[in-house]
Amino acid sequence: MTSSPLTIRPIVESDWQDLRDLRLEMLADTPIAFGETLASASNRGEAQWRERAALGSTDSQLTVAAISRGRWVGTMGAYVPRFESEPVLVGVYVSPRSRGAKAGVSDALLEVVEQWARERASTISLHVHEDNARARAYYAKRGFVETGHSVAYKLDPRSRELVMLKSLRD
Repeated sequence: MTSSPLTIRPIVESDWQDLRDLRLEMLADTPIAFGETLASASNRGEAQWRERAALGSTDSQLTVAAISRGRWVGTMGAYVPRFESEPVLVGVYVSPRSRGAKAGVSDALLEVVEQWARERASTISLHVHEDNARARAYYAKRGFVETGHSVAYKLDPRSRELVMLKSLRD
């Protein structure tokens, strides 16, 4: 469980090592939740990690970290794809020791990301692997609904990612 206080903030270039460490943890912990492999991420150099971290907060992208007692315990992001207007939720992860409703890490991250998205659109969407029951349940409890659409999972086109959508208006 995460101890208070919990800080949620956009990542910056100087966070590259923490971003790298958490990204490698998330890819090892829940590989079907992401569109890259642990091997691929492990082969990135410092310059690539710095570049990724520098994109933490732009007009079209936001990535935030949840930090408890100086340790990164979660991350979440959203971006607006080129030529589109609807933000897409991505990179959702909370370390196993910080999961659960009582810890509140996922909800705190989602609140910040949804506020950013609300300033840009009336909905936010996401893709979730059909076999990721824990994530699907979390998103459904937070107001995301399955649209009936799916896309091929990037790392295994035989499996699907379900498209979920949430209204950001009251």
